[in-house]
Amino acid sequence: MAIKKALRIKKKIDFDKIFSARKSTANKKFVVYQLPSETTHFRAAISVSKKLGNAVTRNRVKRLVRHALMPLSNNLSTTDFVIVCRKGVESLSFDEVQKNLTHVLKVAKIYQKTET
Repeated sequence: MAIKKALRIKKKIDFDKIFSARKSTANKKFVVYQLPSETTHFRAAISVSKKLGNAVTRNRVKRLVRHALMPLSNNLSTTDFVIVCRKGVESLSFDEVQKNLTHVLKVAKIYQKTET
């Protein structure tokens, strides 16, 4: 299952708003830029630089990040955010990507685990 279209950020104006807000959080593998949203759900974008590798590698990284984000989606706050992948992500396994992504989203206070 992919991230629904309503949950994606695609337009340049949306990216510019998020980056100009200058609120970012980072760990060794990811940087998350965020902007509080008026919507009732989160919206996300994934950015992978050409420095990380060819198109196949970049698409693999985006796919890993998308799949790591899906199980967390029920506990994400109503925020627009861009996940920027840093050098080294391309060599991580899925579990390592999920662990690093969860960590950076917790630090950014986007991911709040609800007690059941």
